[in-house]
Amino acid sequence: MPVYVQHEILAKVGDVFNAEALWQAPGLSLFSRRPLLRDLLERSPREQRGRAATRCFSHVTLMLPQDEVDDDRHLTRGARVRDLAQSLAALHQKDFGDLLNGDEVRYHVVGTDAVAAGEVKVKFGHAVYLPAPGEQVLYTVTASRDSAIWQPVCAVYPNQRLTLVGQDEASATFAVPGWPFGVEGGILLINDGADAPLEVQVRPKDSLECQFDAANGYYVIRSRQAGGQRLLLKISRMGAPSHQAPAKAPSAAPARTPSVWKPRAAADDNEMTAMPLAAVPSTSPQVIENDATYAPVARHRITLAALALPRLSRYRDTGAHMLEIGLGASLAPAAPGKDSLIRFAVDDADEVHAITAAGRQRISVPSRFAPSDGASVQLHAAPPQMADRYAALLAVPQGPVQPAAAGTRLVFGRGMPALASLRVLDAPAFLRHADGSAAASADRLGLSRNAFSWEASADGLRIVRLSETQALFHLDPDLKLVTQIETATQEHPYLIPPGHHLVAGHYVLRFDA
Repeated sequence: MPVYVQHEILAKVGDVFNAEALWQAPGLSLFSRRPLLRDLLERSPREQRGRAATRCFSHVTLMLPQDEVDDDRHLTRGARVRDLAQSLAALHQKDFGDLLNGDEVRYHVVGTDAVAAGEVKVKFGHAVYLPAPGEQVLYTVTASRDSAIWQPVCAVYPNQRLTLVGQDEASATFAVPGWPFGVEGGILLINDGADAPLEVQVRPKDSLECQFDAANGYYVIRSRQAGGQRLLLKISRMGAPSHQAPAKAPSAAPARTPSVWKPRAAADDNEMTAMPLAAVPSTSPQVIENDATYAPVARHRITLAALALPRLSRYRDTGAHMLEIGLGASLAPAAPGKDSLIRFAVDDADEVHAITAAGRQRISVPSRFAPSDGASVQLHAAPPQMADRYAALLAVPQGPVQPAAAGTRLVFGRGMPALASLRVLDAPAFLRHADGSAAASADRLGLSRNAFSWEASADGLRIVRLSETQALFHLDPDLKLVTQIETATQEHPYLIPPGHHLVAGHYVLRFDA
């Protein structure tokens, strides 16, 4: 791979702020003196024809011992740093003016703990660029290992053509946090102007592969080795809409739960007569027709499609400080723990955070995550009419399923154990007080003991409100609000069509017929 970034150490420097001493040694002892900055630039031209240099590098970064830079800032307000940069730029212009081709000479002096006392580190090359004063950023580059925690990598400016990112600044222009591919690999960003998209290439190509995930709007870089690591790279253009494709709700079909036939009480005439409603009338009472009437009933089911993350600011008087939900390797919801693939938390300031092995980060809503290959998690914005109650809707790709036999009325609520499998947050581990202690069940926030009852039928789920204080919302298949359910009585139940959702407390339930 070509050398895109030159890193050199100038050792045994008596005064790191002496521009002449860093630029060129006095005298003509060419073979005995150590190489200094002028020699390094002369030996590594930007362009050459044969052995003759035709163009030299003009942007140079100097890294000085951090203590020296701190002392200068304390004693002279950084005057020696500024004088060093200006003096080196003047020397550079004087000695290489005929090799600049109109390029502006720029020097940048910084401090770093990685440089020992009496040394100066020099950085220049094809992928080293120093922005002009007031130059606006064209792109920002961030990286992630799990699509949830994104770390800043660098900025790309309009006139910055090449940028190399990799393991550390000793081998690249910028280091990538969590770089998994070793010192030999790198990612080259090629900017051919504001009218052309930023090009991304991996080096070496026989070790790394790069693909753009249009659905999520980032590049996926993988090692070609079996079971190799991956890195996600997101490039955002400043002042322009994101090129990320509109997120779609997960389309994976919910797992089917085997239906179990349960004997019904003989005195319950309503349940007994509801069964034939889903069957097609027949003229001959054969046994095969009884089997046909049972099949549609077994297909009715209630699926936990999403979890509605509450705005905890509404419940400050309860002491609730943090609600945290974990998703395991199968993306099924579970109590937060070390075995969680990704966790989502909402605090009493109504801020939503993602938590993975890489750390914790506040996230925007809506967002989409791919914590591992083949795993996709969608965080939807709550409909505007529900935004005062909920901070986000977390789609649950592998939510629990409850069979819903036609003609059977079941009650959903905090005090009903029959449907407890759908209430995955009914445990103290999900909710915490400000002092860090576990609170009571999270279901106490917004879910009544007897919230509503449902009865499945071929045309939909018939809902009856059982608590005057329970808020119920009807959402369409895309999780858009249809209406808030104000009236739903036994005589006039509210109908939820197949594929639509009902929100009660933290739970977004979908009726599948």
